[in-house]
Parts: sequence; structure tokens; C-alpha cells
Amino acid sequence: MSFILIIEDNADLAYGLRNNLEIEGYEVEVAPDGRSGLERARNRRPDLMILDLMLPEMDGFRILRTLRQEGCTVPVLILTARGEEADKVRGLRLGAEDYVTKPFGVLELLARVEVLLRGKTRGHTCERFGEVEVDVARRVVTRAGAPVELAPKEFDLLLALLRRRGAVASRLELLREVWGYSAAAVTRTVDTHIAELRRKLEAQPSHPRHILTARKAGYRLQE
Repeated sequence: MSFILIIEDNADLAYGLRNNLEIEGYEVEVAPDGRSGLERARNRRPDLMILDLMLPEMDGFRILRTLRQEGCTVPVLILTARGEEADKVRGLRLGAEDYVTKPFGVLELLARVEVLLRGKTRGHTCERFGEVEVDVARRVVTRAGAPVELAPKEFDLLLALLRRRGAVASRLELLREVWGYSAAAVTRTVDTHIAELRRKLEAQPSHPRHILTARKAGYRLQE
């Protein structure tokens, strides 16, 4: 049974997360502030940590930095109301594997937890389709062994498609997940970034094999 540590000061949110994760069969513990959360992470070595950023005693960035400096490699999913791109980039550069902004969908969060734990059991968090390999933790993409440079939003969009395991994602869902609820973005933004992903990752961008359009519905990724 995988052990998940939640560091979250919102008691109602923490209670709901714990219930949903326990229903899925995980062992769960909640720490209500940053200092006690860091101590529990050190003592119990969880299989996964769900980390808020705005915490009493010690903020999430400091917890993450401290653990990584101490050599702790536990996968970390940041769950926060801070949706600015600068915060997301900072969290990922400090060593978080994933970053989810509130409000969020419970089913999506559970899917992300499953992906991170599956990656841990394999010893890495790599995803593959066709000739493309995506190193989630390092945010590195290669195609046929050659590195591919993706813009931050292109990478986030690719991850959003990967996590759905072939299920269709609507343009609105992708806008919310990648650009945030408050982003001044339009659906054309998604189309433009999809076109760039195809150009960089598909052998024939005009006839894609993997990044597919679901007519009048959105997009999906086919392995």
C-alpha cells in the first residue's frame, strides 16, 4: 500500500483529499502546517507528497527545497491556489514532479497521483508515444533520441494530453488546466500550441499519428 503525505492547512480540503485517496486504497496522513509536514516527510518517507505552497510555519517552496537538498527523492505534487506561471516554473525547478492549481477536479487529481506513483515504482517518471519520450521530472523531451525544445506551455499541454491516457480533452479543459482559470486566453490558443507540438513531434505534422483532433470535441493523444 502506497503512503501519501498531504501538507495542507485547509482542514476541509485536506479531509476531502484524504477520504478520496483512502477510498482508492492509499494510506494517507495529513500535516496542517509546513514545519510539521517537513518533519513527517523526513521521518516517514512517503511514497508521494501532496504539497500546498501557502502554509503556516514554513511555505511549500522552502519545504521542497529543503527535502531536495537533503537528497529526498519522493515525488511531489504541488496543489495550490497560486496559478501564476512564475510560481509553477519555480516549483518544477525546485524538483516538484507535478503542479495543480485550485480549484481542481478530483478524478484528474487521482489520475495524476496514480501516474506519479507508477513512475516511482519504475524508478522514473517517463512517458512514451511513438518515437517520443517525455521525462516528466526533468521536463525533457526527445524524439528518436534527439532532444526537442518545447516552450513551457507546449510542455504543459503535452503533459495534459499524456495524463488522459487517450481520452479526449476539450479545448476548455485544456485552457483551464494549462493556462489557468483566470487566463485571458481563447480556444485558438490551444489550437496554435497543438499545431506547434505536431510540428515538433510528428513525422508528418499535416497527417498526425499521435496528437489527434476529436471532431467537435477537442484533442487526444494516441500512442
